[in-house]
Order: sequence, then C-alpha cells, then structure tokens
Amino acid sequence: MTTLSIDVRPAEPQDARNISEAHRLAWQHAYAGIIPHRALTRMIERRGEAWWRKAVRGPATVLVADVAGTIAGYATVGLNRARALPQEGEIYELYMRPEYQGIGLGHTLFTEAKRLLKFLECRGVVVWCLEDSDNAVRFFRSNGGIDALEGNEDFDEVRLKKLGFIWQ
Repeated sequence: MTTLSIDVRPAEPQDARNISEAHRLAWQHAYAGIIPHRALTRMIERRGEAWWRKAVRGPATVLVADVAGTIAGYATVGLNRARALPQEGEIYELYMRPEYQGIGLGHTLFTEAKRLLKFLECRGVVVWCLEDSDNAVRFFRSNGGIDALEGNEDFDEVRLKKLGFIWQ
C-alpha cells in the first residue's frame, strides 16, 4: 500500500517553476472563454518562473498544496488592498490545477489561507472573482462567502464584472 502525502505549506523559491505551471494550467482552465484569449495569454506569460521566485519572497504570502511533490494548487494572501473595506485580510488568488479540482484540496487550501490571516490578526477576509467564473462563484458560496461587493475588471477592450465575497 502506498501512502500519499498532502501538505499545505508556505512556498519556497525552488517551487517557482511548479507554481508557474500550476498557474498556467489553472488559469487556462478557469478563464478560457471568459477573458479574451490575447489578454489571458499575456497575463499567464508575465508570471513565469522568475516572477514566482520573486513572489514567494513577499510581501504577500504564497501557500501551496503539495501532493507528493506536485504543486496541485496555490493561494496568495495578505492585507486587503481595498483599504475602505472593513475586512483586513484578502485572499488574492486561489487556484488548483484542473486534475486536482473537485476532490477537496481547494477547500483545504482555502481553510489554511483563512487560518493564516486569522493568525496574523486580520479581522475579516475578502476574495474577488469574476462573476462569469461559475466554478469560483460556486466555490466561495459553498465555503460560506457572502457576495456583498461588486466591481469591474478590464481585459483589453472587454470589461468584466467581479464579485467580492466576504467572511467576517
């Protein structure tokens, strides 16, 4: 019998290449048909291995879901960028490689991201996602988020609505 190790941990610089790959696969899966192709491709290409190597050094914290040495997903967390909101913490990103979606790892990573923000004494959490991203909307609602905020994000010539989910 083989034992599979699953660990949620802070990312390290040597994880950069694997995070970059997880990012590319997750974004292609999540946003194909939502974000215009050219804009999506540029966004993905900007975040190669070198970008992630810098990102894991801060100021945001990058957490990874490590499944037997494979980066199955990642989350970036830190202080809320919208200072006018009462929520002090923000989960900037939470993405899983497509083959690791739907098995509970995203929930585990999300729970650890919220736990880290609570440990850092952040009161309340906000997460933004595109309204047209049905999987993300469903995920955050099923994890107790209240979609109380709205905004817009521009991608080339396309403006997409985004929702802000909050947890007190």
